[in-house]
Amino acid sequence: MTIHSKIPSIGLGTYMMSPEEAEEMTYEAIKIGYRHIDTAEVYRNEQGVAKGIERSLSEGLVSRSELFITTKVFPGNEIWGQSQKTFDDVTESLDNSLKRLKLEYVDLYLIHSAHANKTRIEQWKALLELKSNGKITYAGVANWNIKHLQEINDADLPLPDTNQIELHPWAQQPELVEYLQNNNVHIIAYSSLVPLSTWRKKDGENSLKTKDMENEGSSVESLFKILANKYNVKESQILLQWALQLKYAILPKTIKIARLQENFQFSFVIEEEDMLLIQNENKGGGITWEWGDPLLVE
Repeated sequence: MTIHSKIPSIGLGTYMMSPEEAEEMTYEAIKIGYRHIDTAEVYRNEQGVAKGIERSLSEGLVSRSELFITTKVFPGNEIWGQSQKTFDDVTESLDNSLKRLKLEYVDLYLIHSAHANKTRIEQWKALLELKSNGKITYAGVANWNIKHLQEINDADLPLPDTNQIELHPWAQQPELVEYLQNNNVHIIAYSSLVPLSTWRKKDGENSLKTKDMENEGSSVESLFKILANKYNVKESQILLQWALQLKYAILPKTIKIARLQENFQFSFVIEEEDMLLIQNENKGGGITWEWGDPLLVE
């Protein structure tokens, strides 16, 4: 079975959640029907996710085999004063994540970015070994561009099962998307809700979003507000449905139970003429990472 048929189309993103929030949202999401939970070692909330999973399992809401759990290894970045992880470092990172998650395996393990320019292939080989020994079911990457993926191809190694990248109407990445689709690398979109005026409004939630973008998102003339009115749905649901119609898996993040339901339970189709209007909204590069778009890493 390929990851395309295995991975749930809608998952829960847990970036910027505290361990306590991650526990509660994981539990509540599973109650609603979510089966994919996405975390990472650098989120520092894997233990919270574990508690949410434990509660769900103990109450019989779900079995482990029904869940799809993703976590990520951060590769290291010398510019930030970090050493680049080696083969053994990656293996150790997974073992530590499994201990925190209280799991024997994860369904998907990702190299979180391509910052380790000296050890990218070594790290990828580690994931392939972890996949072969059953500690991970699928091996993937996040925030890798075409050049990074070509390095794997040039090393005569299998390409990742997935690439998790920032994708929303303001950052559509058409060349990278085409490459991934042509090479059967499943696309997982994160930060689907960037265009919303409410996206990352708390203190400390920084990004590359400009004042002009904020004003555009707040405007009553925003295309997404207009379409939400047309289809009688939430603005957020327009953004999520756009991605789903393009066959991307999505990871909307929220710490509000009502929003968990809104992000998971909706049913409508955006007409082709409106999909074309959204296509014209592309602004180019990523917005999520305040220190720069990771797809631009050499």
